[in-house]
Amino acid sequence: MKIACGITGASGALYAVRLIEFLTRDENEVYVVISKWAKEIIKLEMNKEWEEITSGFKGKIYNFEDDDLFSPLSSGSFGVEKTVIMPCSMKTLSAIAHGFSQNLIERMADVSIKENKMLILCPREMPFSPIHLENMLKLSKIGVKIAPPIPAFYHHPENIEDITDFVVGKILDILKIEHNLFRRWHGNPAL
Repeated sequence: MKIACGITGASGALYAVRLIEFLTRDENEVYVVISKWAKEIIKLEMNKEWEEITSGFKGKIYNFEDDDLFSPLSSGSFGVEKTVIMPCSMKTLSAIAHGFSQNLIERMADVSIKENKMLILCPREMPFSPIHLENMLKLSKIGVKIAPPIPAFYHHPENIEDITDFVVGKILDILKIEHNLFRRWHGNPAL
């Protein structure tokens, strides 16, 4: 399956890196677009350079810069089946909601919408303003999946990896990709 993953400059790039790790385990073609500010956030939050992270994916991902509008991801004829933007900044979400494609992440989202393909946005902000909520509602009404990276705690996470895996697992559920990244809810065992 051809899957595109956009990483914007919002906090939470760790989620995207973990998603890419999981997606590259199978025979998926994974296309990654990262913004300039996402690279800075990765340095800040993960204490690594983007190039250091991508070296672990050598030969497993196709990496594009966000200003590369000549990329095949700019065209619906390329055939990407599913797109995830994780984390998705409010600037990017707003651009997508209004059909404004100034960079490759925004363009590949626009392509997903016009081609009626799956698009998942993981907005990273708190609290949401009425403008943010209106943009999310507008996109949701046309079929875009809005999935803020909100963890649960019923599976008793013990570390940041458990919390990250829960969020990534929920994205994989939306993508309809099997996983065992977290223990699923089966009701209250005390009842």
